[in-house]
Amino acid sequence: MLRVLTDWIEKRREIRLRWQRDARALLQSHGQHAYYEAQRRASRARALHDRARFWHWAKVAAEVARLSPDVEMDMKTVQAIADEELGRPRQ
Repeated sequence: MLRVLTDWIEKRREIRLRWQRDARALLQSHGQHAYYEAQRRASRARALHDRARFWHWAKVAAEVARLSPDVEMDMKTVQAIADEELGRPRQ
């Protein structure tokens, strides 16, 4: 039982490290727009019905926001990105 628990904790740790690594990479490549890029990737995964990838990029977006207080996070822009990726007309 203890082995199962430690394996689960290690797996969660690896996933969290992957979010952090991807967030840092987006911050490096996209600067202030890293949050929008993470949201774009999450929306694209959602449009493709890829649940695991959607959750990954949503968590990366949250990590980007946590790591950098300088990133832009306008909800209207995020909604426009989601509409674009999901193929919905903008309102």
